[in-house]
Amino acid sequence: MTRASGRRAAQAPADSVEGAHGRAELLRDADRRAAWMLLVDGVPQSHVDLDDPGYLDFEYVRRLGHVIDTAAAQPLRVLHLGAGALTLARYVAATRPGSSQLAVEVDAALADLVRRRLPLRGVRVRIGDARAVLERLRAGSFDVVIADVFAGGRTPAHLTTVEFMQAVRRALSGGGVFAANVADGAPLAYARAQVATARAVFPQVGLMADAPVLRGRRFGNLVLVASPEPLPAAALTRLTAADPMPGRVLYGEDLTRFTAGAKPVTDANASPSPEPPADAFASLAAPLGALGRPAAAGPVLPFGPDPH
Repeated sequence: MTRASGRRAAQAPADSVEGAHGRAELLRDADRRAAWMLLVDGVPQSHVDLDDPGYLDFEYVRRLGHVIDTAAAQPLRVLHLGAGALTLARYVAATRPGSSQLAVEVDAALADLVRRRLPLRGVRVRIGDARAVLERLRAGSFDVVIADVFAGGRTPAHLTTVEFMQAVRRALSGGGVFAANVADGAPLAYARAQVATARAVFPQVGLMADAPVLRGRRFGNLVLVASPEPLPAAALTRLTAADPMPGRVLYGEDLTRFTAGAKPVTDANASPSPEPPADAFASLAAPLGALGRPAAAGPVLPFGPDPH
């Protein structure tokens, strides 16, 4: 997770469109020659480096990358629920050549902006609601499903439920893996409920995050991982601990203690993920170079790539 503070200098985007859920803007990265940041209504959604698609800037995206790296199949069949700037689709194309990928994006204008300015061959992009598309897919057709869907900084309610995760499991191959970006803060009731929801569907579940987020000290991104088969918990723990901002992996008894009796969420009682605090996007006021990369460290929270 990226963190920064200060006041942001005014800057014109390289390109922008009015999308279904706000104004989508592309800004250049001053530090990386071919890198771009996608923002929707000023909220960071994606960072991509066209020259180095293996570079993952956001901490939670790097952890989603760890899930991809430890997936057994080679090449992979990957479903991205939430397309954004196709950061992880580019990563898969670079690290698992020959992989088949489908990205689902609800915002046609945003998808067209990315297609024009940040083109990527070999990845299918389907316009539509993430769950509606998911429920129409053939059973067992993907090795990895990644859910990274936000609207105004919140995951829509219908993508947080047992019924949604049942549709994910149906789309996965027998040894496939599901990973989701979960945004929450103290007392982490939403994250605990998402773990309980995943456990109602998948026999194997894990959670990856920075220690301060797991302890409820700040609002942030957690990565939920689930599979019908045993997860590579040791490998994920090693990779996460080696990140520039080291994180933890909760699994087994540690995850049971974290869940603390939380109940699964169903379509009947679902609500969107928590509203992020007002200072979650403080970095958007920080002085930037060509991208807007702040020079000082402090709180910022990038959310998922699909302003769903």
